[in-house]
Amino acid sequence: MSIFRSHNEQNTEQTIDKHALLFGLISVFLCGIGFSIIAPVVPFLVQPYISNPGEQAIVVTLLTSVYAFCVFFAAPVLGTLSDKYGRRPLLLVCLLGSAIGYFVFGIGGALWVLFAGRIIEGITGGSIGTIFAYFADIIPPEQRTKYFGWVSAVVGVGTVIGPTLGGLLAKFGYSVPMYFGAIITLLNVVYGFFFMPESLKKNNRLKEITFVRLNPFTQLANLLSMKILRRLLVSAFLLWIPNGSLQAVFSQFTMHTFSWKPALIGLMFSIMGVQDIISQGFIMPKLLKKLKDKQIAILGMVSEIIGYSLIALSALFSFYPLLIAGMFIFGFGDSIFGPSFNGMLSNSVDSSEQGRIQGGSQSIQALARMIGPIIGGQIYVSLGSSAPAFMGMILIAAAILVLYKRTHVNV
Repeated sequence: MSIFRSHNEQNTEQTIDKHALLFGLISVFLCGIGFSIIAPVVPFLVQPYISNPGEQAIVVTLLTSVYAFCVFFAAPVLGTLSDKYGRRPLLLVCLLGSAIGYFVFGIGGALWVLFAGRIIEGITGGSIGTIFAYFADIIPPEQRTKYFGWVSAVVGVGTVIGPTLGGLLAKFGYSVPMYFGAIITLLNVVYGFFFMPESLKKNNRLKEITFVRLNPFTQLANLLSMKILRRLLVSAFLLWIPNGSLQAVFSQFTMHTFSWKPALIGLMFSIMGVQDIISQGFIMPKLLKKLKDKQIAILGMVSEIIGYSLIALSALFSFYPLLIAGMFIFGFGDSIFGPSFNGMLSNSVDSSEQGRIQGGSQSIQALARMIGPIIGGQIYVSLGSSAPAFMGMILIAAAILVLYKRTHVNV
């Protein structure tokens, strides 16, 4: 079998299974397409049931929040089960659940059906933590930030294709992107069933499952009690709140402020993916030679603040070129923060804890993305369309202060 060769910190030979790496990259690529393909059309699916733009914004953000709410409870369970039974069965079941969620969301017919689709998808959406644990299984610790950068770039390719494709498919009906997302996710299930190798060796698996490991609140308390992780997770939490808000209100924001249609909204979402590709292909390799993971993360956070400021100005002056510039700068910051954060996180624990730690991180992210859209939707309606961007500037500045102080993670 063809393999990539590397050496770990103790100079003992370790190999990366080429088929495992390929499956993981294909999985995140299809996840990128499947998730982002629906983004441009959600407000238009809500529109037949609610005509008031302010109420539409609230419902769109609630659809995002209910998804995150389900991920919050599901992620630690999925992560722990993957530590016990392996990554392969959990990932296949979760991908199948995501396909069902897309299909139900596409059927629509009533608001409760839309929420049902997001709930189904959210319950299985915690699998992203298992995917990161999968990569942590097959990649040596000293190379994880680099490979997490690859993951980010591949997700970027999917994110470039997804929104644009979703906007174009919406011309045939607003539900069509949902059905397409279901189909490509099912194709990934089929590919994984036949070609996905198990990454977690039996001797590295969790011996027994306790209720504590399945309880998201206990998991969060345990994670935050670890000095090695506390500042890292708190700073990420502060960053994820406004990011979740931006993702939830962006389509409504551009539709309301600039009267954009799904195709153009999808193209704007694609900017994020373009930034991932550019950053991981050309910028991150150079940054890794000169900066530590924490320094890269802070650089990304500063870039996001600049991006938010331009987005806010675009709303205040109704000048869309500022929005485009802001999205490019924000996208750059987001693209370099993710790999550096995941690199620091995965290097903080051993192999038997990867599922738990990634699942716990996913729960914290889900909690932030549950709170962010709710807050963002409320201040969008009460304080104006630029308010969520101002919130982002304030919270990420606080996140930098938290992360800038000395952490105990080897970064």
